[in-house]
Amino acid sequence: MRWVLRDERGTVTAEFAIVLPAVLIVLGLVVSGVLLAAHRITLVSVAGEVSRAEARGDDAAATAALGQLGRDVVVEREHPDPLLCVTLISHPVRGILSELGVSARACAAMAGARR
Repeated sequence: MRWVLRDERGTVTAEFAIVLPAVLIVLGLVVSGVLLAAHRITLVSVAGEVSRAEARGDDAAATAALGQLGRDVVVEREHPDPLLCVTLISHPVRGILSELGVSARACAAMAGARR
């Protein structure tokens, strides 16, 4: 009867069943973090493109650049003389990290503005 108490068969399976959910949660957080970083890089690029296009009066190019991002991006514009600043705000990740927002801001000199 003592050999039954000392038998270690199945312990690896039990340990794996306990550790697997924690590993999956950490993996999900890492993947979400990478997605957030990649989306921020995209926002920075598009914010610069939009601010430059709008500063030179090319609204068609600015609209085309914003079309790359989708509909769930908030666009804010400021006009501190002689600049045009564009801020893009987005919440790209769903699930547990959905409250995290990503933003990017870029400014460009207005065409014909004096210094």
